[in-house]
Amino acid sequence: MLDVRRLRLLRDLARLGTIAAVAEAHTYTASAVSQQLAALQREAGVALLERAGRRVTLTPTGEALVRHTEVVLAALEAADATLAAARGGLAGTVRIGAYPSAVRTALLPALVALARDHPGLDLMVTELDPVAVPDALRDRRLDVALVHDYDIVPVEPDPALDVTSLLDETVFLALPATTDHDPDGDPLRSVRDADWIVGSQGTLCHSLALHACELAGFRPTVRHHADDFAAMLALVAAGQGVGLVPQLAVGQPPAGVRLVPLTIRRRTRIAHRRGAGGHPAVAACVAALRAAGREHA
Repeated sequence: MLDVRRLRLLRDLARLGTIAAVAEAHTYTASAVSQQLAALQREAGVALLERAGRRVTLTPTGEALVRHTEVVLAALEAADATLAAARGGLAGTVRIGAYPSAVRTALLPALVALARDHPGLDLMVTELDPVAVPDALRDRRLDVALVHDYDIVPVEPDPALDVTSLLDETVFLALPATTDHDPDGDPLRSVRDADWIVGSQGTLCHSLALHACELAGFRPTVRHHADDFAAMLALVAAGQGVGLVPQLAVGQPPAGVRLVPLTIRRRTRIAHRRGAGGHPAVAACVAALRAAGREHA
């Protein structure tokens, strides 16, 4: 019988790429991870790993076993959900992750409703970029999370996660009110010579700005980096450049900012580990978030 803990290490090696990264994620030593993977290979009776220079990679059989591992882990989540439902009652800690503009908007009414309807739940919120959510859910640092992508920069589905659509919102071009703008032309092309304010490299917002400009036929001149949309809008109001801001993050824009709606959409989803949807606490969070999302939609 294959050891589930070792299967999880193999899955994480496929995801993270190096034994050192797997060791860091699990707070093991690299030697301990190597030993566990070697033991898994002996259990399997076939080669799961092979050397590629100084690195270890998965064989085709190893990759196939990772796909089976995702099914196994989802089944274990579903089993845990069944047991939680059989115990009855809604109690315990639920760790919820969300990106900043969702924390201030869609998440707040959901938290109020959950606290009112299910006082036995201990709700803990963590603010983080959607890029970091899949790892946090897999590692059980989160139970439920709000993630987003953009229609022009879609994120590939994650085999470890189940997602439920929550809401779509308009993305705006934010520019100083004094900036010349052709209302009948392409809004982005009309500011191709402007300085740009974008998110930090590696964030979805950074990818969005660069890809949107590329689709409009130019590469932006990036002057400032800001991951907080309020800071971005303040910089725009001060005449420091232009940027892209989704609807939930607009709030009350400062004086001196003009917002031009684009055809780009930001898409928010509720995510949790595959198989966990039947857990009473997870189901309650999803229901509360969907109700809050309908209000914002």
